[in-house]
This record gives sequence, C-alpha cells and structure tokens, in this order.
Amino acid sequence: MAFVMRLTDGDRQRAEDIVQETLLRAWRNAHKLGAGGDRSLRPWLVTVARRIAIDDYRSESVRPPETYDRELDTIAEADETDQVLQMVVMNDALAALSPAHREVLVETYFRGRTVAEAAESLGLPLGTAKSRLYYGLHALRAALEQRGVTGA
Repeated sequence: MAFVMRLTDGDRQRAEDIVQETLLRAWRNAHKLGAGGDRSLRPWLVTVARRIAIDDYRSESVRPPETYDRELDTIAEADETDQVLQMVVMNDALAALSPAHREVLVETYFRGRTVAEAAESLGLPLGTAKSRLYYGLHALRAALEQRGVTGA
C-alpha cells in the first residue's frame, strides 16, 4: 500500500483501488504464481500495481476525471429519514391509545396548550384532564417501548 501511495501522489482512494485490482489479479493467477514455491510474490505484485497505475494515468486523458469523494460534501443534502421514521412510530403509538388519552396528549404536547387550556378546550374538569394526561403518558411510553423506542 505504501508503494502504491507513492505512485498516486498520496491519493488514498486511488491507491486502494489499485491495490484491490492487484490483489484481484493475483487471486485470478494464483495457480501460476504458486508454482515457483520459494519465489517471493512481491516483485510480481509491485510490477502489476505499477502497470495498473500507469494504465490509469494514461487513461485519464481519455475519460472524464473521477471525483472520488472530494466533491460529494458540496452536493449532499440533509437526510430527514430519521425524523420521518420517528413521526411514523409516534403516530402508530398514539393510534394505539384510547381516544380519551390521545386527545389530551395531542392538546398538551402537540398543540402546546397547558393542562387547564386542554381541559377547557375538551370540556373536561381540570382533574380529569390531569388524570388522563398522567395515564396517557404512561400508556404512550409503553406503546413506544413495544415499538422498540427506549427512553433516554
């Protein structure tokens, strides 16, 4: 690898590609390479790696240059997959709750209302809203744990 790194002017990804191709060729020619017995494979590997590096260098003028990972950071976009999955799991867990528990949780946590405001909005006594919120949170926690979500 160190030898190939020098051939590629320190371009690690290119060097790894060349080493991989060299080892692949060695594997394909293993029946020929093992016939010598005492011979070292190092000269053969170095020659093949050097030839692959030369071929790559010569073919660069024929094909567009490879970008490897240098420019990928500039075109990458934020991935919202985790947020979407969390919303799906939360909706599924909320659907498993009783309607009474779900409506109090939605009013307080998702609409940002206080328990008193949620009680007034739902037409419930304050104590009933507090009780439903308490038991609804416990039911929601259990529903989330059933779906593989653990508390921090």
